[in-house]
Amino acid sequence: MRKPYKTDLTDAQWTIIEPFIPPRRPGGRPRATDIREVLNTLLYQARTGCQWELLPHDLLPRSTVWDDFQQWRDDGTWQRIADALRPQVREAKGREPTPRVGYIDSQTVKGTEVGGERGFDGGKLVRGRKRHALFDSLGLLLAVVITAASADDGATAPEVLGRLDRPRYPRLEVIYGDTKYNNRRPDGWLQETEAPFRVEVVKRPEGEAGFVKLPKRWVAERSFAWLGRDRRHSKDYEWNPESSGAWVRISAIGGMLRRLAPDETRKPAPFMYRKPQAAYLSG
Repeated sequence: MRKPYKTDLTDAQWTIIEPFIPPRRPGGRPRATDIREVLNTLLYQARTGCQWELLPHDLLPRSTVWDDFQQWRDDGTWQRIADALRPQVREAKGREPTPRVGYIDSQTVKGTEVGGERGFDGGKLVRGRKRHALFDSLGLLLAVVITAASADDGATAPEVLGRLDRPRYPRLEVIYGDTKYNNRRPDGWLQETEAPFRVEVVKRPEGEAGFVKLPKRWVAERSFAWLGRDRRHSKDYEWNPESSGAWVRISAIGGMLRRLAPDETRKPAPFMYRKPQAAYLSG
């Protein structure tokens, strides 16, 4: 028995997620590893962002967990687990199990020397990749698509919206985005597919300069900030964009488990404004 890490699943969290773990393949050999330890290793990786070769020796090595990570990435298991946990989180917060409103946005991050598809975001002056994501009002991930940083947000929106499993979202009416989504591509896709929801652009107030906290748009920005708590997302370290998306889903799953079954022994430090900002807000 090893000493637990702060990222390890608690017994309560394991009880929640265990029913959604795929069974072993029919006719295959029994699992040689503890699947809970596989998840613990991946959650540790996501939170710390450490290199595979530098994982603590009492966690599982990449050679052991990679097959499960890759298989669940390719067969949609990570997305299915996230889809199963999301309604539970919403109901625990007193919401309907499915959202009525969504928020779409993108985040550009630097790439690394690992290679793979990359691009240059002329607006952010960053070479790397973009995370195009859709969230609900609680900041829970609905869909994510990874592209080169040069990809246009409006042109990519149909792919993001197309990742939604529509029967899961019977109440979805509107998706808010910024002016990048004022584009004929998503408009045409909505008409062609007869989508039951619309995309509504939240515009910046005329005459406003500098940083402005826009209603509705800040929800997606806040959600990306929460994602950034996991250092795996400080850059894009993956050659395969689908692996990058899988890591986003793993972080989303970890966040939902912590909401559903918080570990009282691991309470985060209370958030406090710095004095200058507190003084500004009090005025």
